[in-house]
Amino acid sequence: MLKEIIIIIIVLILVISLDVITNNYTTYAADSLSDELSDLRQLILRKDENNINKKTEEIDKNWDKYNQRLSYYMEHDELEKVGNGITAIKSHIEVKENNDAIENIDEVVFILKHIEDKEKFSMKSLF
Repeated sequence: MLKEIIIIIIVLILVISLDVITNNYTTYAADSLSDELSDLRQLILRKDENNINKKTEEIDKNWDKYNQRLSYYMEHDELEKVGNGITAIKSHIEVKENNDAIENIDEVVFILKHIEDKEKFSMKSLF
C-alpha cells in the first residue's frame, strides 16, 4: 500500500511539473512573438522599409523555433493558424499591402493570446 501511494505522489509531481514547464514555455513563446509582431506593426506604421523586411525574417525564424517545441504538446490546428498568419503577413509585406499586413498581425496576436489562455491550467480549461 505504501509503495502505491509513493508511486501516485511521484506521478502527480511529475505531471504537475511538466504542466508548469509547458505552460511557462507557451506563455514565453506567445508573449515573445506578440511583442515582435507589435514591433513589426510599429515599423509598418512608420514605413521603415529596411527594418520591416529584417523584422519579418526574424519573426519567421523565431516562429519556426517555437513551432518545433510547441508542436510536441499542443494542437497542430492552433499552431497552423499562427503559421498561416505569419506567411500571410510576409506575403502582404512583399507586395506592399501594409494595411492587410497590419490586419494579419492583429489576427495572429489574437490567436497567440487565445492559445496562451487555452493552455493555462484552470478550471475553465479542464471542463
